[in-house]
Amino acid sequence: MTSAQLQKKREEFWDTQPHYGGDRNIWDALKAACDADPETCKLVIESAGIIVAAADMSVCYDERGAKYELPKYVLSDPVNLIKE
Repeated sequence: MTSAQLQKKREEFWDTQPHYGGDRNIWDALKAACDADPETCKLVIESAGIIVAAADMSVCYDERGAKYELPKYVLSDPVNLIKE
């Protein structure tokens, strides 16, 4: 997978996932957290009231108990990413 393909896949996820459930504001906060440095990520998560259930952020909940599942490819770059 190239960087461009990864970026496209991430954009598709963030554009479509909110339509399948959960609060749009939480999805926006999760996207901002994934794109941020670790310190800012923590602030975004805490400010939005997101409960991180998995250490890698792949499973999160909002304060009302709605579950948000994030695929690994939105959380970090794969180790076998093809450099363009």
